[in-house]
Amino acid sequence: MASLTAASLLYPDATPLLPTPINPNVKAFLSLHKDLFPFVEKKASYIEDANRLIVVDTADWERLANMAVLRKKRNLEIFVWDHHTQPGNIEASWTCREPVGANITLMMRSIKAEKIKLTPIQATLFLAGLYEDTGQLTFPGTTAEDAYTAGALLEQGGDLAILTKFLRPAYGEKQKDILFKMLQNARREKINGHSISISKLSIDGHVGGLALVVNMYRDIMNVDVAFGIFCKPEDDGCMVIGRGDVESLNIGSMMRTLGGGGHPGAGSAMLRQVNPDAVVETLVELASGNQQSSVQISDLMSFPVHTISPGTSMDEAERRMRVKGCTGLPVVDGGRLVGMISRRDFQKIRRENQLKSPVKAYMQRSVQTIEPGKSPLQAAKTMTRRDIGRLPVVDNGQLIGIVTRSDVMCYFYDLLPE
Repeated sequence: MASLTAASLLYPDATPLLPTPINPNVKAFLSLHKDLFPFVEKKASYIEDANRLIVVDTADWERLANMAVLRKKRNLEIFVWDHHTQPGNIEASWTCREPVGANITLMMRSIKAEKIKLTPIQATLFLAGLYEDTGQLTFPGTTAEDAYTAGALLEQGGDLAILTKFLRPAYGEKQKDILFKMLQNARREKINGHSISISKLSIDGHVGGLALVVNMYRDIMNVDVAFGIFCKPEDDGCMVIGRGDVESLNIGSMMRTLGGGGHPGAGSAMLRQVNPDAVVETLVELASGNQQSSVQISDLMSFPVHTISPGTSMDEAERRMRVKGCTGLPVVDGGRLVGMISRRDFQKIRRENQLKSPVKAYMQRSVQTIEPGKSPLQAAKTMTRRDIGRLPVVDNGQLIGIVTRSDVMCYFYDLLPE
């Protein structure tokens, strides 16, 4: 909706057509502000006579409702504004496509260049679109230009109070019922070190807020990636929605393979005349073959690992940590990881003779580990949640390396050696 409004400012002779169905948040916003925007909510009767089509926030015909007549039309001039990196199937005469977090960021460049002054409500709508697209500037695809654009919109009167009112996700009885059914039919498995859950179910009619439901489902299932497959028997269609937070599974790319689109952490696709079980198999295959594009823990970990036996004295453990320049050591017994001893554990010692006690008396027995195929982001989350500074890397029960907080931070701040 923000991009449509921006297009109406850049192309004042064009008629902005609202898509269908409309997101509940957009409906709520329109109910109060409809008179302030020149939107047409139904197919314009004169659409066949159009000589130019301006498309915003997508480059795929399948995302445009009621446009079949224009798709077939010859000599139609098409302009595309799209921040998704993958090209769509619309053959445009002119395209503005760059990988920024929000489509409105691209359009604001031209609005500023043409010195078009925004009203406070337009600035607020643009800010809402930017926040929705970037997860309030938190999604991985967010760029510095998105943040600068947000600042510029605030300077032009964008109202954050209105944003907090209208950016509330729609969650009611229908969504609650669907979430309950998804949990009943949950499928969970491990693929290349990632936990993935897939749930499929039939739904009647249009239900809004399904993306929110999938997000909640992923949180409850505590998995890296979740997919919801929502089937509508009445029109023989399936909506596939994916949500995740691991770098090595690009959900947007997976959805593009199915004919949809999205971002690295979120995407969707609409499928027709498909077997839902076949969709599940396809998602598993795509996840299995989509693991090689990003850095994994195996690329960051240190090896071989300096270990210590459970019978070693505490003073010897302290000496080894000092010599090795580390703050903790894995405790291994017969090749099996049985604990972790760190400088923090020395705080338990009250008398000097306790330094002669074995490591097993003070070590942490419940050890959080990580698999080599996991991402640095997963390691960072685990370290933060558990308040630990190192993670032993275990593959098939064997200790093969260790990754520290410093290793992860070096990765995030681009300090890895060439």
